[in-house]
Amino acid sequence: MIIRRRPREKFLRRVPRYWLDLRAHRRRVIARHKAQTLAELGNIDMSRTFTVAEAETLLPVLESLLRSAIQAKSLIEEVDAEHQALANRIFVNGGTQVDIVAVARRKAEREKALQRAKDAVAEIDATGVQVKDLDIGLLDFPCEVDGHVVLLCWKMGESSITHWHGTDEGFAGRKRIDERIARSKKTN
Repeated sequence: MIIRRRPREKFLRRVPRYWLDLRAHRRRVIARHKAQTLAELGNIDMSRTFTVAEAETLLPVLESLLRSAIQAKSLIEEVDAEHQALANRIFVNGGTQVDIVAVARRKAEREKALQRAKDAVAEIDATGVQVKDLDIGLLDFPCEVDGHVVLLCWKMGESSITHWHGTDEGFAGRKRIDERIARSKKTN
């Protein structure tokens, strides 16, 4: 039996090209991913802006959607905790009897709750309002003031919108709404 081998030179020529091609490909993929990530971070959709009055008229509907998303999130966390406790019990005991029907039922409830939460958040996003935090129920309404976009800030439990902050400040930079913000006009 004759085994044909490639000449050593050919093999050595091919490997570096392969590695160079692979490195170049990886660099392109990483650069593309970084560009997409930066574009997503910098491309906050502020196509719809609200006045204070418009934002306050939307509050009852948005509050009910937010409440349903928060309830769904708490159910998801509850089911996850039950599942984790079951997994720990199985691990510690080295196995145990499990009611598969009950576990499957809870898993289905979790999936339904997840879908309800996604739908509620998507519906809020579709109005142009930004959901910032589901744990405390924080919403931001883009508002144009003197040619700059600011965010009217509302937290679950507040009766009306009383605070605002810049797009780069966040919740910690909340300020009371002043006359300049209150008399902003609708531009789009």
